[in-house]
Amino acid sequence: MQLRFLVIDPGTDNDHCPAMQVDEMTGDLVFVGETVTDPNDLAQLQESSGISPNESGVRVPARMRKVILEALRELEDDPTVP
Repeated sequence: MQLRFLVIDPGTDNDHCPAMQVDEMTGDLVFVGETVTDPNDLAQLQESSGISPNESGVRVPARMRKVILEALRELEDDPTVP
């Protein structure tokens, strides 16, 4: 895996903050955020898409929507990422 930083939470203090990176080998996205632990939220995730033992729900702040979308648009035009 070769991760490239794309975007960080614009409201962060740069310490343990939500972020998004891309695996330059596969194009997969990697998110850093608060792990979902609320039982009701986990039940809804399990019901809608299922959660494998090696998966987890990650909460990313709503204020990141715009910067994530902008980063994804730029990534679409990047010929170095599959």
